[in-house]
Amino acid sequence: MTIAGKVLLAEKEYSVDTLKVITGHSVLKDLDSISDELLLLCSVIDNPYLLPYFLETFYSMQLRDENFFHFALLRVQVDSQLRMNEDIQKHQHRMYVARTLEKLLFNELLLETVSVQEIVE
Repeated sequence: MTIAGKVLLAEKEYSVDTLKVITGHSVLKDLDSISDELLLLCSVIDNPYLLPYFLETFYSMQLRDENFFHFALLRVQVDSQLRMNEDIQKHQHRMYVARTLEKLLFNELLLETVSVQEIVE
């Protein structure tokens, strides 16, 4: 069920725009196939203040597809970077959540900023 930019799944509301970024699809077709881990990611991306309460959940979670989840985190980071001028605080929070989870789950940041010193060398 879709209501003004929100979708109702398992009796919870999720942002359609955030789900599109996370899934990497510009059109959401089969909403029932979105995994619980991606729905949880959507929740914490849209409400970053929930992240501290779900760190253990993410850390102990068995990911269905690690590569897909990793790319979901990367898509959030890229989208946030591109939209930073729209709402800087919102997109800094989203970026923080995605980077924190990426570091927690994968021990690396694929889009880590390269320092000027590294470029010179």
